[in-house]
Amino acid sequence: MLRKIRVFLAVVFFALITLLLLDFPGTLHHWLGWMARIQFLPALLALNVLVLLALVLLTLIFGRIYCSVICPLGVMQDIISWTHGRRKKNRFTHSKAITWLRLVMLAVLVVAVVLGAGSVVALLAPYSSYGRMATNLLQPLYIWANNGLAAIAAHYDSYAFYSREVWLRGLPTFIIAVVTFGIIAVLAWRNGRTYCNTICPVGTILGYLSQFSWFKIYFDEDKCKNCSLCTKNCKASCIDFKTHKVDYTRCVTCGDCLTKCKFDALHYGHPARTDKPSNPTAQQPVDATRRAMLLGGAVVAADAALGQAGKKLDGGLAVIADKVSPKRATPLTPPGSASARNMAQHCTACQLCVAKCPNDVLRPSGDLLTLMQPTMSYERGYCRPECTRCSQVCPAGAIRPIDRAEKSSIQIGHAVWVKENCVVLTDGVSCGNCARHCPSGAITMVPSDPDDDLSPLVPAVDRERCIGCGACEHLCPARPFGAIYVEGHEVHRTI
Repeated sequence: MLRKIRVFLAVVFFALITLLLLDFPGTLHHWLGWMARIQFLPALLALNVLVLLALVLLTLIFGRIYCSVICPLGVMQDIISWTHGRRKKNRFTHSKAITWLRLVMLAVLVVAVVLGAGSVVALLAPYSSYGRMATNLLQPLYIWANNGLAAIAAHYDSYAFYSREVWLRGLPTFIIAVVTFGIIAVLAWRNGRTYCNTICPVGTILGYLSQFSWFKIYFDEDKCKNCSLCTKNCKASCIDFKTHKVDYTRCVTCGDCLTKCKFDALHYGHPARTDKPSNPTAQQPVDATRRAMLLGGAVVAADAALGQAGKKLDGGLAVIADKVSPKRATPLTPPGSASARNMAQHCTACQLCVAKCPNDVLRPSGDLLTLMQPTMSYERGYCRPECTRCSQVCPAGAIRPIDRAEKSSIQIGHAVWVKENCVVLTDGVSCGNCARHCPSGAITMVPSDPDDDLSPLVPAVDRERCIGCGACEHLCPARPFGAIYVEGHEVHRTI
């Protein structure tokens, strides 16, 4: 019963958090957003003390339940390992923990967090690794399925679904997602939880805490027949049937060993209660069902408490060239991120904000220092002042929550006019697109020749009023390089 409840909770968590990452309209975040906030590393970077204390308490009572139920990367490994286990039975062996490697990876994470090396943190964070896989490998399939439903609905004059373009947001991030999935899949297929118990720094932290957990897997040595089934079915390779020892730093309390033991020699409980009564015949059987229900209820209660492309044509006559992203001296970070430094220190590059951006403004950075962290560009849309989606979904404090009024006054950058690209001067036509669509009124049209009021009108930018939303850059008709673009600010300010 313990294993059944654990599997049920793990499947539910895994399915819901995957839907949260795939749901591009953002409709599920109101109900499921807490599932991202209770992940260990995002909670740590966000300094969410309540979540951290709850996870530590959960580990000190029940062991590494987080790794086998809450962490999506851990559950993904279990699914892959279970798939192989259906074909090849009793395939695991006991092995010693590679302690030095675990400590090195933990030290690398700590140093990266202290130095603000966000790209290193992103590579090691388990939740972020799964987020990249889901958004880069699964979300395109999800969107294509949605587009199919949208086409069917449109045939019946229904607007229940709307189509969304599938596009590659960042090649480096896509490659990293594919490589990460390949490595973790191979390790899980061959050896179960090798990644969790050797590389993952979160697993190392919780593993050392779980040594002091109240409930543990333990042996009844009098009943054990040394059949080795527990060892051969432990995907964490942490059970040594010869010495009747369990390495609690690696045990994820999955319950597989309990179901495989044919002699009732393994139990889940408090080891101090293993003292036998003076009359063995009077010993009462352990109520495994009640214990499993208690464990499942505790996990649910704790988590609930934490939650509270083809060518574009102009009228079918002329091909419209795609816009090319300008080279910005300072990359743009989303409103609410406060500064590039804050983004680098707190972002885990889970891609949740990138996947939820309804205007296709956010995409993962390809720069080495900010690799995979969200950056902004306006080829496909602009950052609408009324949209605060990214600030609502960030679980790590890299983008703090802001409201619409606050966003309209945050300056993330300023527009820069490029005279050589403006169609007013290159093609001799009147335009003014940038000024008409500027939501903050920071652009006005002035004579290109100050001494001639009848000369062609060109844009002039008031940097004190510009908020850097990118409406001007996106709507500029100049191709492939726009005549106006937004230069980012290292530190945002309120205007």
